[in-house]
Amino acid sequence: MPPKKPAAPRGEAVSLRTSAGRSTSQQAWLRRQLNDPYVAAARAQGYRSRAAFKLIELDDRYHVIAKGARVVDLGAAPGGWTQVAIQRGAASVVGVDLLPIDAIAGATLLTGDFNDEDMPARLAELLGGKADLVLSDMAPNTSGHAPTDHLRIMALAELALEFATQILVPGGGFVTKLFQGGSEKTMLTTLKQRFEKVRHAKPPASRKDSSELYVVATGFR
Repeated sequence: MPPKKPAAPRGEAVSLRTSAGRSTSQQAWLRRQLNDPYVAAARAQGYRSRAAFKLIELDDRYHVIAKGARVVDLGAAPGGWTQVAIQRGAASVVGVDLLPIDAIAGATLLTGDFNDEDMPARLAELLGGKADLVLSDMAPNTSGHAPTDHLRIMALAELALEFATQILVPGGGFVTKLFQGGSEKTMLTTLKQRFEKVRHAKPPASRKDSSELYVVATGFR
């Protein structure tokens, strides 16, 4: 049964009972979480995070997760995208993160740095071959300074792309998160040289006030 998409919130917004001990930014974050239908839907449907719905929406539109695919999920914690890849029929999924991830049935989860020299070969061995799809929902800790945060996430995305070129099979796919800010145009040019199709989208589950967007590249050359 396909996952249910979150319904729009009804009634009055939930307010905090107390703000004691919380900063203004912490209060704003908690208020947003309490009133976010995707947070409630993720909890109700057993997903590790609301981000699961972003991949669901991207896959519904672009069909990047093929049945029987071998998938690598970079920056996988807490595991929402890994869960979706398994649910959508991937045969082998390996998630990698610097943070430990609680076990997910059907997936292999590694604590480590995907930039380690031996990681591509190690993952290929665990997958039983090169990957059909590399996913990356990685983002840096934000500073609140948009140009700095943009450059930081672009650096992560470029590292993820470099990794993907080492482990993807011909015809494979790559999905990564970016922040809008200008320099993403250079990366899009590189992607168009390495993949047959490159599209970008802001799925409905991505908050409207966020500058994030996702790039979906297919047909690795």
